[in-house]
Amino acid sequence: MPSLSGPLPDPAAEAGWRDGQQRLGFFTDTSVCIGCKACEVACKEWNAIPADGNLDLLGSSYDNTGALGASTWRHVAFIEQPAPAGGDQADFRWLMSSDVCKHCTHAACLDVCPTGSLFRTEFGTVVVQDDICNGCGYCVPACPFGVIDRREGDSGQRNVGIAQKCTLCYDRLGAGNTPACAQACPTESIVFGNLDELRARAEARLDSLHQQGVTDARLYLDSPDDGIGGGGAMFLLLDEPEVYGLPPDPVVSTRDLPRLYQHTGLAALGLLASAVAAFLGRRR
Repeated sequence: MPSLSGPLPDPAAEAGWRDGQQRLGFFTDTSVCIGCKACEVACKEWNAIPADGNLDLLGSSYDNTGALGASTWRHVAFIEQPAPAGGDQADFRWLMSSDVCKHCTHAACLDVCPTGSLFRTEFGTVVVQDDICNGCGYCVPACPFGVIDRREGDSGQRNVGIAQKCTLCYDRLGAGNTPACAQACPTESIVFGNLDELRARAEARLDSLHQQGVTDARLYLDSPDDGIGGGGAMFLLLDEPEVYGLPPDPVVSTRDLPRLYQHTGLAALGLLASAVAAFLGRRR
């Protein structure tokens, strides 16, 4: 059985790839996000993703998508909160963040997929193969971030009933291009590249913000020792993860499967032993 938790230096190699591709991913620096939604638009245009509802704003935010889903592979959150004490703003501040699939090192959606529709690419990302997905939905509750979902809509729409999520523009990666969202970002809030280099960049940016007095800044999903083995998408946040709608301590939901299998096996052996003992006792 492949590793289901803990640090994993090369997820692609674990999946059977042997061509030596570097692991690629995203670093999203929310401190420079301006909420323009260029990433959302670029993602929809490149991947031919249908509209997800009307363009009406939500009652609580300058937002019309609300969360990630089968037809929203990038979602820009607008969070209004009171300004920190001593700040130069009047009474509130905006926190903006472009959320995306985390392309987990240990991806529960991939682990539970019964058809092999979800697979690990040579770049370490996790992608859905539309023509293999049977729409069972096992992957939906398995994701600790609520990213993946089955697309709803009229029967004539593309991939209705099929699980959908960010592919990190797998087709563009194969051609040596940058994913559409990062290409469109005007402030470089979304940075694409080698994951180790992105981690070093994130740590340097965090140090810089701390030196500027932004003490609440923190990194999210940057550590290989976290509950998903580190993300293929990491974030610099200006407040607690919960403020952005992110779980504070995500854990891959399949982490305990080996232990559960062991307990199930022991229970089965116990039942078998009891049945044998009962049978032998009756013969006497």
